[in-house]
Amino acid sequence: MTSLYKSILYQRYRGLMISLFDIFVVFFCYVFAFFFDNHFFLDGRVLHITSYILLGMVFVLVLHAVMGVVFQTYKSLWTFTGPSEVIRAGLKSIVCLVIMLVFSSLSGLFLHTQILILGEALAFFASLGCRLIYRSFRRYAMDMERSENALIVGAGNAGYLMLTEIYRGTSYPYNVVGFLDDLKEKGTIISGKKVLGTVDDVKAICEKYDVKHVFIAISKATRQQKQRIIDLCASSGANTKIMRFTTENDLNSPVHVEDIQIEDLLERPSINLQTEQIGSYLTDKVVCVTGAGGSIGSELVRQILPFQPKSLVLLDINENTLYMLKQEILRGVRKGSYSPKIELETLIVSIRERDEVFKIFDQFHPQVVYHAAAHKHVPLMEDRPTEAIRNNIFGTKNVIDACIHSEVERFIMISTDKAVNPTNVMGATKRMTELILQSRETDKPIRMAAVRFGNVLGSNGSVIPIFKEQIKQGGPVTITDKNIQRYFMTIPEAAQLVLQAGYYANHREIFVLDMGKPVKILDLAEKMISLSGAVPYKDIEIKEIGLRPGEKMFEELALEIEKCHRTENKLIFVHEPIEITQEEVDQKITSLYDVIMRTDDPAKIKEVLLETIKDRMN
Repeated sequence: MTSLYKSILYQRYRGLMISLFDIFVVFFCYVFAFFFDNHFFLDGRVLHITSYILLGMVFVLVLHAVMGVVFQTYKSLWTFTGPSEVIRAGLKSIVCLVIMLVFSSLSGLFLHTQILILGEALAFFASLGCRLIYRSFRRYAMDMERSENALIVGAGNAGYLMLTEIYRGTSYPYNVVGFLDDLKEKGTIISGKKVLGTVDDVKAICEKYDVKHVFIAISKATRQQKQRIIDLCASSGANTKIMRFTTENDLNSPVHVEDIQIEDLLERPSINLQTEQIGSYLTDKVVCVTGAGGSIGSELVRQILPFQPKSLVLLDINENTLYMLKQEILRGVRKGSYSPKIELETLIVSIRERDEVFKIFDQFHPQVVYHAAAHKHVPLMEDRPTEAIRNNIFGTKNVIDACIHSEVERFIMISTDKAVNPTNVMGATKRMTELILQSRETDKPIRMAAVRFGNVLGSNGSVIPIFKEQIKQGGPVTITDKNIQRYFMTIPEAAQLVLQAGYYANHREIFVLDMGKPVKILDLAEKMISLSGAVPYKDIEIKEIGLRPGEKMFEELALEIEKCHRTENKLIFVHEPIEITQEEVDQKITSLYDVIMRTDDPAKIKEVLLETIKDRMN
């Protein structure tokens, strides 16, 4: 049966086949009505097929074919036959009957009105009955394949949508045993399925009914409520998914269901953005983003676009990511999400090429610059510190100098929590870029600042995609140390706070973002395994592989915040600029240049790099 549906013949001629079937049903029903009206000719009457009868039947069939096109009854999927299909079929029959009665009274093609009424009634019920029987057969066949039990958390509108989605096709071949809901009384029936208890009962219900899959379908819940539900579901050992809500969710559109995301597990305070403040320095401005194709840079671009800058100048050395970002923006313009008036420039350039950076700034005269271009992978930079110094330090200096030369109004640099007391090359290079920013001497009114934050979820190289792939492969899940902790923030959150911090930028400050509570990586791995339906250490092993070169056990963002004072945004803190001269920093840059020219020894280069910033750790 499935192969028939997937065949080219069926896909191409499905509508025609259904139309012919409906016409055959109409023909059979009207013939039956004609014989019924004549007592099936059992009383001695003789059957005479006259031209009037033939013309009448042709008229009936043509009329039904035309009305089938008008009411599009041939397009409906029989598996999903419901109220809308019944209404359209009923309207089609009523219109056909009225037209035939009027035509019969004017032309005399039909002798008996009761033939028309009976024939049309039979055609309506027969056609609709075939669809309903087919729907029942298909659903019965699909239900026979539902070997695993599922449970829906949430017995409201979202839960009903989820139940409908499960039984409307084969995407989720599960048997729903019932609902859990904190507000609905136990025993309440929703579309034939009972409310079995509250969310606190999830583990017991899963054990009692051998539930393998749990769907969280709650449209209105606070972050704390959602985290509680997810934690309870994780303890059940069932594979847990969550229903995402968009304005398109309704009974006629597919429900969007996905795995629990790590951002669902974070205890994150809500972000209160002052859009008027951000718009005051972005709207109708020429904005440049370096590293625009990266995870942070591209999200910055998405967040900037709604503020309608005059133009966007996007720089990156990676042609593929920059091209894809440009196509995404153009699609947004076509859909009306972004203003078509925004001028867009996407340029392939390395920030290490000083002359090229200056040429671009002289050509486009950016007023606001976000600097997100950097090498950021800690282990890779340990192997190639020369590359980190050339790109992160020398490249950033090129951008800062170009900003001063071109009289940019505002420069915001993306930094990292690894710049606090750095023990690795990447963190040390980012700390050096902060020193460059804070040391620049100029009489031009440029506002410069750096923004520090921790690990960004979903960014390239993030631990979360690695864990997901390891779980998918059946393990083991590898962590560097069972006691290691990290701060996490989503990409949109980070980008939004960078935009907000940009408003506060005044005189070379370092802004520190409140990342919330640190997350123990071991707890994160265990919870992700549990939510996938597996048992940690039993089904999937968690293996400790040791700290990587340059990696810290704990990042020191919280200690750094204690040295800062809070801005008017509760999630943004400011570290007062330190006093350091441009001459002092330039001497440090010269020493770094000399060492990478003298040697390729990673250990020696790292030693000099850490010594260069040693007296400027804070």
